[in-house]
Formats: sequence, C-alpha cells, structure tokens
Amino acid sequence: MPKPKFKKIILKLSGETMMPPKSKAGISFTEAAGVAKEIKDLTSLGVGVGIVVGGGNIIRGHTVSAKGTMRSRADMMGMLATVINSMVLQQELEKIKIESLLFSSLPMLNIVPPLNRELAYSKIDAGSVVIFAGGTGNPFFSTDTAAVLRALEVDAHAIFKGTKVDGVYDSDPMKNKNAKKFDKLSYLDVLKRELKVMDLTAVSMCMDNNLPIVVFDMFKAGNLRKIVLGEPIGTIVA
Repeated sequence: MPKPKFKKIILKLSGETMMPPKSKAGISFTEAAGVAKEIKDLTSLGVGVGIVVGGGNIIRGHTVSAKGTMRSRADMMGMLATVINSMVLQQELEKIKIESLLFSSLPMLNIVPPLNRELAYSKIDAGSVVIFAGGTGNPFFSTDTAAVLRALEVDAHAIFKGTKVDGVYDSDPMKNKNAKKFDKLSYLDVLKRELKVMDLTAVSMCMDNNLPIVVFDMFKAGNLRKIVLGEPIGTIVA
C-alpha cells in the first residue's frame, strides 16, 4: 500500500460540491455520494479525515446580510445550512459503510450532538471520519476559519480546500482566460496580495501555526487521493 504524505487532514468543502450540476443552489445527493467515495479512498490509505462543509449552496450569510438582514442573524442562517449539508454527507458515508461522527458548534439537541473536541480527536485517530458542522458557532467567522480551528484542535497536518477551481490564480480564471495559476505560495504572498484562497483570518491562523493549505479541484475524481500521496495537484500555501 502506498504511504500517504499527509496522515491527518481537515477537508474544507465548499457548499458548491454538494450542489446539483449547472445549478445555482440546492443539494444533490448524487454529488454528495461522489464526495463520500473520494473520502473513502483516503480512509483506505489510513488517513485521518475531518470535514468542514460550507453552506453556500443553500444560503450565504453575507449575501443575506447585504439585503438588509442583521449580520449576526444572517450568519446564523449560514451556519444552519452547513448542518444540513453535513447531515447529507454523513448519510452518504454511512451508505458505503464508512464510520462517521457529526458534531455541531451550534446547540442542536435531538438533531446533532454538540462539539466534543476530545472525542473528535480520538475518533479521527481511530479511523472514523468526523464532520464538523455549524462553523465556529459564532457570527462574523467563515467556515474557512472554522476549518482551521478544527484542524488545530485535532493536530491535522494540513487543510485541503476543495473547490471548483484547480488552484489559486492571480485573478478569476472564470473571467480572465490569461489568469496565472500558482503552484506554491507563501502565507505572506496570500495576505499581501489578498488572493482568494481563504479569508484572511484563516490564512493568518495557518501562518501562525505552520499549517499548510492545499487548494484543489474537488470535482475531478481522484484528486484527493493524489494529493495525499504527494502528487503536485492544485496550489499549496505554506
């Protein structure tokens, strides 16, 4: 069996990875099942996996806030959306016999157990997939920041940020066909240039704790496995 370069990771998934193809919103159980299969590949390599899912396919806090909703309330709506996505993903993992636990940073008795950091740590090390829902549990923080926080709490070796883009560019590759892709960046490069990797709070936390970020295309089957095994996929920030 090949040896993974990263033995324990937090996988940060955008809400778009759970969205029906060619749609602007909603949940696709088929897409969620595909994500689950990619995660199964990692567990078969003995990689410890924690997951943080965004909620943008359902609702984005900052978008709702821009339309007049109180920011703290809008962010809570966004965090609730992450719980829905996380429950869908857990179901798809269970269908393919992957043991998983789901925790929420938001109090949601009788729906999702509250976050238990010690249990999450031990379960990931024991081979279970742990899904962290509810963001940080506080408004004004993104799920990017939540992913970094959880990665630090479980001593993850890296954050893998799965998106619909194959790395970090100097401009939006969807709008600029001449956009330049970076294979590697420093944390300071990202902060100074305000590149669209993660929000700046999350990048700063990674820099302070020497936590690498790998940005890659989650929609291309096999990418997760390749990165874990050390192939140069996407962009690494370190």
